[in-house]
Amino acid sequence: MSKERLYLYDTTLRDGQQTQGVQFSTEEKRRIAVGLDALGVDYIEGGWPGANPTDSAFFDLNLQTKACMTAFGMTKRAGRSAENDEVLAAVMNAGTSAVCLVGKSHDFHVTTALGISLEDNLDNIQASVAHIVAQGREALFDAEHFFDGYKANPTYALDAVQTAYKAGARWVVLCDTNGGCMPSEIASIVRDVIASGIPGDRLGIHTHNDTEQAVACSLAAVDAGVRQIQGTLNGLGERCGNASLTSLIPTLLLKEPYVSLVETGVTLEALEDLTQLSRSLDDILNRLPVKQMPYVGAAAFAHKAGLHASAILKDPSTYEHVEPTVVGNRRVIPMSNQAGLSNLRRRLSDAGLDVAKDNPALPRILERIKAKESLGYSYDTAQASFEMIARDELGLGQSFFDVVRYRVTVERHRDADGRRMSASEAVVVVEVAGERIISASESLDEEGNDRGPVNALARALAKDLGRYQAQIDDMRLVDFKVRITQGGTEAVTRVIIECEDGQGRRWAAVGVSANIVDASFEALVDAVRWKLMRDAG
Repeated sequence: MSKERLYLYDTTLRDGQQTQGVQFSTEEKRRIAVGLDALGVDYIEGGWPGANPTDSAFFDLNLQTKACMTAFGMTKRAGRSAENDEVLAAVMNAGTSAVCLVGKSHDFHVTTALGISLEDNLDNIQASVAHIVAQGREALFDAEHFFDGYKANPTYALDAVQTAYKAGARWVVLCDTNGGCMPSEIASIVRDVIASGIPGDRLGIHTHNDTEQAVACSLAAVDAGVRQIQGTLNGLGERCGNASLTSLIPTLLLKEPYVSLVETGVTLEALEDLTQLSRSLDDILNRLPVKQMPYVGAAAFAHKAGLHASAILKDPSTYEHVEPTVVGNRRVIPMSNQAGLSNLRRRLSDAGLDVAKDNPALPRILERIKAKESLGYSYDTAQASFEMIARDELGLGQSFFDVVRYRVTVERHRDADGRRMSASEAVVVVEVAGERIISASESLDEEGNDRGPVNALARALAKDLGRYQAQIDDMRLVDFKVRITQGGTEAVTRVIIECEDGQGRRWAAVGVSANIVDASFEALVDAVRWKLMRDAG
């Protein structure tokens, strides 16, 4: 049986931008579009030209992409022609080869939200789609609230999508705008639409994740016959988000029946860049990746229980549904007080340390890890600190430098306008190969804002490490997490810092103390030593 073509439509730059707290710049939109194009999606919806300066500027870039660049807008307004509607004109003026217009398909929304007659709404759909087609553009019609509309008034909902189809729309996209439909409902209604005369290869699906089923609903629509899926990277979107293409794409390429049923524009080779693309988006948004995200999350292939790790050592398929590398991810064997020797050996192997199962250092490492965790440490993600402990017990440890002392001061004052101001300064004294080196640093950024005492410490520590300075020049702090592990006046603070270097390597280290500055500095020292150790080979 020959495969059918399934088209992928990305709306990260438009619908994804509806996410609370997300606002892309024009350059960020360009970077995301380049990544999407390299992945192999078929359509990239760049935004709503004319709605805001950023979207208009993005279309002015006139990016040359293999994907079909698409402008988004709405059907013309009642009482004017498609040719004389300035909102529709702005969308057309973006010059894209495809135009996607949203229109009402739920009678309640037509009469209540738009305040027009049902017939006028159908006229708006027909005239708008016909206008796009007459201009030689590919027309897409997003039938807003279609599934709710169908359940309320199936005759009118079908009239709306039939009108768009007959006017020449290449794609009629059925939208679960409120995200409340069940997969079985989606599949049943899609089959009804196909039975009404719109073939599946002219239908798309657009779902929202308000019941945590956007991906399932999209796949149910594919099962029922639609041949276009709309979604976003990492499931961005307003409220609970849209269907996540970072989950849908690998499922379509790796899972039956989709492997045998459909093909997309994404190759298995391109799929290996999916995790990096997902995390690049989070970097642009300046937010932490969701570790539990399917396929691309840092914990998607993490095996904490000792029983699991033992089986993974024998055959990874015992607890993994796909090989992590096919989506550009990697297997993680965390260390914790639940771990056994199987976890430990696998974690050591991942760190490049092949240790025999009868090595007497193994139980010592395990006991030391468990003793430290009883004090508030956590090594699930702090691989740098874990590796330092392991190497110490294996007789492979290197300190590279010793910290003689450090000090942090915070000065607070009011400026001439009466605003409260602060400035942190740190002094770190280290000994490298018998030489004492004193470094001082402030935490002020270019605008004179105080970045805090930990920032000052990090700057001072990285300022001069003598013979090792060149090895840490490309090291930067990318994340800083603080957790109070005990309450009350005897509270213990756990700090986990994550660093990155010029090679793209990321690693984390942990520190624990009743004093947040001391905990932070402990983690910083471990992070720097790990970098020196890895670079030394």
